[in-house]
Amino acid sequence: MPYLYQNSKPRPAAHPGAARGTHSSGKGYEQLKRECLQRGVLFEDPDFPACNSSLFFSENPPIPFVWKRPGFWQHNEWLDVVIDDRLPTFKGRLVFLHSAELNEFWSALLEKAYAKLNGSYESLKGGSTIEAMEDFTGGIGEMYDVKAAPDNFYEILEKALKRCSMVGCSIDTSSAAESEARTPFGLVKGHAYSVTGIEQVSYRGRQVQLIRIRNPWGQVEWNGPWSDNSAEWQSVSPSEQRRLSQAARDDGEFWMKFEDFKVHFDKVEICNLTPDALEDSTAHKWEVTIHQGSWVRGATAGGCRNFLETFWTNPQIKLHLTEKDNGQDECTFIAALMQKGRRKLKKLGAEMLTIGYSIYESPGRDGHLGKDFFRFHPSKARSKTYINLREVSHRFKLPPGDYILIPTTFEPHQEADFCLRIFSEKKAIIQDLDENVAIDLPEPLHPAPSPQETEEEKQFRALFEQISGQDMEISAEELEYVLNSVLKKTKNIKFKNLSLISCRNIISLMDTSGNGKLEFSEFRVFWEKMKKWISIFLQFDFDKSGSMSSYELRGALKAAGYQLNNYLLQLIVLRYADEQFQIDFDDFLNCLIRLENASRVFQALSVKNKEFINLNIGEFINLAMNI
Repeated sequence: MPYLYQNSKPRPAAHPGAARGTHSSGKGYEQLKRECLQRGVLFEDPDFPACNSSLFFSENPPIPFVWKRPGFWQHNEWLDVVIDDRLPTFKGRLVFLHSAELNEFWSALLEKAYAKLNGSYESLKGGSTIEAMEDFTGGIGEMYDVKAAPDNFYEILEKALKRCSMVGCSIDTSSAAESEARTPFGLVKGHAYSVTGIEQVSYRGRQVQLIRIRNPWGQVEWNGPWSDNSAEWQSVSPSEQRRLSQAARDDGEFWMKFEDFKVHFDKVEICNLTPDALEDSTAHKWEVTIHQGSWVRGATAGGCRNFLETFWTNPQIKLHLTEKDNGQDECTFIAALMQKGRRKLKKLGAEMLTIGYSIYESPGRDGHLGKDFFRFHPSKARSKTYINLREVSHRFKLPPGDYILIPTTFEPHQEADFCLRIFSEKKAIIQDLDENVAIDLPEPLHPAPSPQETEEEKQFRALFEQISGQDMEISAEELEYVLNSVLKKTKNIKFKNLSLISCRNIISLMDTSGNGKLEFSEFRVFWEKMKKWISIFLQFDFDKSGSMSSYELRGALKAAGYQLNNYLLQLIVLRYADEQFQIDFDDFLNCLIRLENASRVFQALSVKNKEFINLNIGEFINLAMNI
């Protein structure tokens, strides 16, 4: 599927106050509300109608739903989701999310907005707690296996709570029958607990690490050491108890020793909040940087390191870590890679792709790194695993320096848009290595002719005279005959005949008189270019099949003097590559001619009238390649 151009420059974190409207009318909530009030009608949402397709995309509803009226961040941007208040019911009761109070509807309406954002209620199936926390806060999620948590896990949780992060924990179940089952210690398996505090307490002359947990039921609490009525609190001073807000009441909140927590709980989920979601008085805040990008088949969808031949073609993002953590020698950051819009594409058969990333030490030079770099250099760090989740995140501590982060799908040729977010203790800078277009303009049209013609040029002159006559000018059809006659005799290259359109493009590039024909002097200049381009094509036609992999196009264009950003490269691949991601010589030639023509015209326009054109060269080439 095609992916729209997205500016890949690093951008600040999105702010909920600048939420982008999502309604097809282009109107926001306030305007829609005002219009409904003026007309005296209740809002009915045409974008998410009260019908079966808004409930399920893969099947018909199992029961006859009746929609009744009772009487929200995604992919790094806040969205203003407008809905009406009709809700699916069966026999007069809400079918999906509902409150215990029959006249309370906020949760059901919130769920409807979330369902609309993802395409249907069914699209919400199989989600995760951390995914929802991210969507409702704009935060970045982390998941920890408590039994395999890092040595500084207590410190991680302590810092998370200081930053007002949302922290949840749970106990795994081995079967459905164990869900909500109580353990002898008063804990509930498969239950979503909240972590509300972490402290150290003075106990019998030593410091003990404690963690405070809350059961959202408001009852059923831990009954082991440091529980509400345990003997341990008798050895803690009243002032310490007041500091910890310790009170023996059955409210679902309790303290337990951190070591016991690691024994009894299995999973911890942290949703780290962005600075805009926190109060100004919050002392500890993350620094946030974001990169938007795409994996496009044949161009930038290279797959993981297992596929070395294409791995290097993936987007490459430079990460600058300049400031150490306070009192530390390293820099802490969380890298989160999110695939965008997959839930909404479920109805088209799309599933979550298996994604991950690798981090390499930068070799100290700018520009897209080639295949040989990854052949001989191991990664410095990487995501814990490749997995088919919406987002893969991991926390790292690395020395200050420059690093290259490569986001990928596991398999090559898989397309998706992605969002890469970096949360760092100190400010970090990210830069797309393919962002800037650097084009070496071709040589002048009329280089000084050689003192005498080569044997090759004498053969061309004889052929020219034979076809063109005394004026020594040939048309596109005659040029097609000349080039194909010569190239068929070239033993080291396999390709089909050059097309007539290629020859017309050649004349467009080289014709200085404007008569639509090619003089012999102009042909001599072009033939020198042609020999260079043939040599480059042969260099990248590794199997000598007469075509080159589209993933090698970046290197081939660079050898010809053109270094393009990912977006322009993706456009060229979409235009010239076939279904097997191959580009033959005729298409390679057309591509180079268009690039040279576009860069030459841009240079001429810029010199003649700087106000005539308000595009940078990348934007101009984009326009020219699509004409």
